[in-house]
Amino acid sequence: MVDAAAGPTFDKEAGLYRRGSRLVAGVDEAGRGPLAGPVMAAAVILPREWDSTGVNDSKRLTAGRREELAQHIKSRAVAWALGRAEPPEIDRLNIHRASLLAMRRAVQGLTPPPDYLLVDGRFCLEMDTSQEAVVKGDATCLSVAAASILAKVERDAIMLALHHDYPAYNFAANKGYPTAEHRHALQRLGPCPAHRRSYGPVAQRVLELGGD
Repeated sequence: MVDAAAGPTFDKEAGLYRRGSRLVAGVDEAGRGPLAGPVMAAAVILPREWDSTGVNDSKRLTAGRREELAQHIKSRAVAWALGRAEPPEIDRLNIHRASLLAMRRAVQGLTPPPDYLLVDGRFCLEMDTSQEAVVKGDATCLSVAAASILAKVERDAIMLALHHDYPAYNFAANKGYPTAEHRHALQRLGPCPAHRRSYGPVAQRVLELGGD
């Protein structure tokens, strides 16, 4: 069993290369839990001689360190790409399916295309590409950890931009998560276009306001 506490390694990717894979991509998403903003995904193909340089599950890193590593990953990766699903898609599909859609879009953006995917979580993507779902992949596989960093950094940047459009919700600080401050603003102002209307607190406020 892989020890997630020990941090991600290149072992799984290296094993796939030994068995004949040519380009292995790690895939992860960020933003399943927030009440607002898109769910963001990234796909990353790291070089076989990759120096980890502190790459880890994005949740274990400070915002500043994620920013540094994101630049390093982008400059050294064989390929990287981003994908996203917007709040209306999340509301229509549900967050699980929207997350898989965002990850598929990220993979489809890779040039050159991978021939094997390591997908964080319990579910594979609806693609013909050979793949494996890896539980806690962001904590055990370097390419998945790299994808988690790019997805998180990009999503944080999107939420900062949304903060400028809708400052009353303080998305710059809460990133759309249901903090007490955010929930108070939602109760006071109702949802903005960036909110996910299928999420309980938002749906309840829409109902109270007599919306659809």
